[in-house]
Formats: sequence, structure tokens, C-alpha cells
Amino acid sequence: MIIHECLQGSAIWLSARSGIPTASCFDRIVTPTGKLSTQADAYMHQLLAERMLGRPITDVAVTSWMSRGTQLEAEAISFYESMRELDTVRVGLCTNDAGTIGASPDRLVGDDGLLEIKCPKESTHVGYLLTGSAGSAYKPQVQGQLLVTGRAWVDLLSYSPDLPHALIRIERDEDYIATLSKALDAFSEQLEAKAAELRERGWIAPGPAVPASAIVTLYDRAEPVDEAILASAWQHYSAREKAVINAARARRAA
Repeated sequence: MIIHECLQGSAIWLSARSGIPTASCFDRIVTPTGKLSTQADAYMHQLLAERMLGRPITDVAVTSWMSRGTQLEAEAISFYESMRELDTVRVGLCTNDAGTIGASPDRLVGDDGLLEIKCPKESTHVGYLLTGSAGSAYKPQVQGQLLVTGRAWVDLLSYSPDLPHALIRIERDEDYIATLSKALDAFSEQLEAKAAELRERGWIAPGPAVPASAIVTLYDRAEPVDEAILASAWQHYSAREKAVINAARARRAA
């Protein structure tokens, strides 16, 4: 696993996950029951369009419940840490070593766990309380997070400030992860083949406008780094180049 240090929701984070399949959309490749999704082709075309444009495509309408979840996330994390009597670790984007798939769990927990916060509408939350389960809706995302990070479990916290909390421990489902991994490998292979075809036609830029070495030099010299330019170039860097840039950023922040 490679951890790309960036703030979730930032321009760098959006650019880092642009053009590759990420866990929140794994259900567009494999359904919760383990079958291939009929949305896979449309999702691949979206990722190819992102590579052609050199920027992420945000085509998801933000609902009031999604905004509420963003507003309550910090409060929910503090609640979890107090309840469990531990500290969690903020994380940006996690990818496999090849940089072909990614996941952005809300927090890392110890050496083996992840935290995923959900702040659904009250009726959905009560359902989680009664069943002690979140059902299968989040299965591709959660098991995908475990696949990418190699961790053992996810604590899914359904949080509402006005209702009792629902904390659901989800363990690795190795059979499902194997199915998901196989499908993601096939999807990524096809994605790269189509990207190569588009690159040969000149429809995808061959590489970043700013070499990774130049970005590293700026960080090491404590000179200003244009985050907008870095964000636009990010998807073109290899996993190793991203790791080198992240290390330089960390040195500068230390």
C-alpha cells in the first residue's frame, strides 16, 4: 500500500484519485452480491474522460444528507475516539503499489483497522440500530478499502447526534475480496489498454507538464509550490513519483 498524503476533498486529493477506480465506486464494477456490474463500461468511460481532460469529473449531485455527513464527520470521529479511548490517524488517498486502484477511508485505527463514518437519515440509522448491520449496500466500498490497505477490519460508525450510535465491526470477507480483486484486475487492464489507445491518438497527454523532480526540488528548497499546477499534473505521475513527492512534502512540513 502507498499512502498519498493529502487532505480528503482538496484539489490534490481529487486529482490523485482522478482516472483510477476508487473504493467508493467499486460497486460500479462488482455488485454487493459479487456479480459484475452493468455500470462498468460507463464508469470506465468516465475514468478515461478524466484522463483526457486532465481533471476529475464531479457528476455526483450533493444531497442535503451528504452535506450533513461532511458537517458531522469531525464530531463523529471525536465521539469514536472517546468511546474507544484511542487516537485515529487521518489519511488521504491509499493506493495499491501499482497505483491502479485507490481508497480513502475516513481514518486508520491502530495497525489493523479502519474507520468509516456514515451519517444517514434517521430512519436508515434506526434500521442499523435494530439489525446491528449496515446490510450489503457498503460491501464493495468497505471490502475494497480492506483490499487496498491490507487491513483486517473496518469499524463502520453510523452517527446521529440526537440518537444512540450504531457501531458495526466488519471483518474481511476473503471470498468476496478475491472476487473483487479479480474483477478490478481485469477492469484496470482494460482501462490501461484503452488509455494507451487514446494516448497513441494524441487524446491523452503523454506525461505531466511539471517533472516530479522539479516539484521535489521546490519542496526541499522551501520554495512556493503552485498547488493548482501540481493537482493538474498529479494523475500523470507514477506511484513511485507520487511517493517521492509526498516524502518531500512531509520533509518540508516537519
